Amino acid sequence: MRKTAVVTGASSGIGAATARRLAAEGFNVVLAARRRERLDELAKEISEEVPGAARIMPFTLDVTSQESVDALAAAVGACHVLVNNAGGALGLDTVETADLDDYRAMYETNVLGLVRVTKALLPKLIESGTGHVVNITSLAAHVPYEGGGGYNAAKHAAYAVNEVMRLELVAKPVRITEVAPGLVKTEEFSLVRFRGDEARAAKPYEGVPEPLVAEDVADCVAWAVTRPPHVNIDRIDVQPRVQAAPYRLHRES
Repeated sequence: MRKTAVVTGASSGIGAATARRLAAEGFNVVLAARRRERLDELAKEISEEVPGAARIMPFTLDVTSQESVDALAAAVGACHVLVNNAGGALGLDTVETADLDDYRAMYETNVLGLVRVTKALLPKLIESGTGHVVNITSLAAHVPYEGGGGYNAAKHAAYAVNEVMRLELVAKPVRITEVAPGLVKTEEFSLVRFRGDEARAAKPYEGVPEPLVAEDVADCVAWAVTRPPHVNIDRIDVQPRVQAAPYRLHRES
């Protein structure tokens, strides 16, 4: 019997790469995100890329809406893996100049969205007998940096929830894994952070010879969820070789 994985934020970047990789690993995959047209396109691509691919189900999801999350839980049958990837960063303001609406939005998606989806699908994950929750956080969850106050706070909260879940579910057949990426170059993360300002969005990657790409993070997720059921990978920190900390990168001149 094929296992089913639900991937939030699946319309682009790490989410889309993870969905592709899990389908290649033999999972049925529920592609969950707000932009349905992208999900439909991705579902078609996966079906073409993976001959005899598992069932791919696009689902329009807003993790900030309880009604939307409840609909997802009702639509999904069995669920063995949940990848909480939906989230993101907004701005690079100091605490002194913080935009509290940005803080609120980051907390809503990165933390409350993660909890909302996990809570809705947890009964199915437990029932599967081999459940696995993978939370995509960031190195920003563990190492603060200037201008990152809102994102640091949101991702640190997601990390805290991840750790509490492992404690609370230790007697249940559910594994809990955190994947914390460093600098990953995707088509949208930085562009969203800087609200479409392409020049600012390009700056974090300037001079960095080989940042991570989405497929590198997807590889970590796939490895963690394909370990034997008695093996729990607690946390994977992954960053490019030229990165020593969120604020320390080697850049070629």
